[in-house]
Amino acid sequence: MRALITGTGGYLPARVLDNDALAAAYGLDTSDEWIRERTGIRQRHLAAEGETASSMGVAAARQALAQAGADPASVGAVIVATSTPDSAFPSTAARIQGALGCPGGPAFDLSAACAGFIYALGVAGSLMRSGAVRSALVIGTEVYSRILDWTDRGTCVLFGDGAGAVLLQAGEDPDRGLLSWHLHADGRHGDILQVEGGAGSTGGTGLLRMAGREVFRHAVAKLASAVDEALAANRLDRSEVQWLVPHQANRRIIDAMGRKLGLPPERVVITVDRHANTSAASIPLALAEATRDGRIQRGDLVLMEAIGGGLTWGAALARY
Repeated sequence: MRALITGTGGYLPARVLDNDALAAAYGLDTSDEWIRERTGIRQRHLAAEGETASSMGVAAARQALAQAGADPASVGAVIVATSTPDSAFPSTAARIQGALGCPGGPAFDLSAACAGFIYALGVAGSLMRSGAVRSALVIGTEVYSRILDWTDRGTCVLFGDGAGAVLLQAGEDPDRGLLSWHLHADGRHGDILQVEGGAGSTGGTGLLRMAGREVFRHAVAKLASAVDEALAANRLDRSEVQWLVPHQANRRIIDAMGRKLGLPPERVVITVDRHANTSAASIPLALAEATRDGRIQRGDLVLMEAIGGGLTWGAALARY
């Protein structure tokens, strides 16, 4: 059985702050030019008071179900990639499952930071290949605005809030579906991108900290290795990739990966300029946008890749 991507959905909060408005709102010593030149970001969406990872995830999941014409009751599993859950428990996935009305199957959160959606795809694909479930909602949803230090211009300008979802359904079409996923981690580098403290910690600020240059140094090499691994596993050449849908962290990293694959810019799905870095939500948000506007078509070979805190990284290939 292949896990076919049959529906996509996304949700972005209504509040939008461009770079100048962000600098003014938080008294930051920065500028639109400084942020754009280093990251490619010009704006981001920020969650309202009542919005949570689960409420945004529900909205994205409903879009994915509607696009697929699927009944929520038919969903076999709900897997949520998030670093900003509503609570330690119940899981954000369980809250989403309850709100959608698709109880009975497994529902759980997965924590792999910005690589979380790739990890969640791999877990869902494995469950479906084993026959344990015949469909799964895979959701990335994040409210990073609540873990940012708004006095740190090196991090707070980089992130935004949002949610993206895909519905996977079992099918026997040998020419479609998730082809493979390749997941990695190296905990020796965990301190270069982390949230200080947590529910089980004895201290810490609860805020995100990042050594940006170190993360950038690891990113291109590790992503390139995962991409090559995915292509080799499927005996595919770089020239056969029709779309790159990367994690939307930094325009320079995205451009470097596009050049490595020999893809023209118009074949790389980019949302970082408008969404900023929405962590685990960034790839499914980009997939939803490129599916709905007609760029990604049935039969296209789509490559997804991401790196995040942990360090965690990975790549996945899918035939639409």
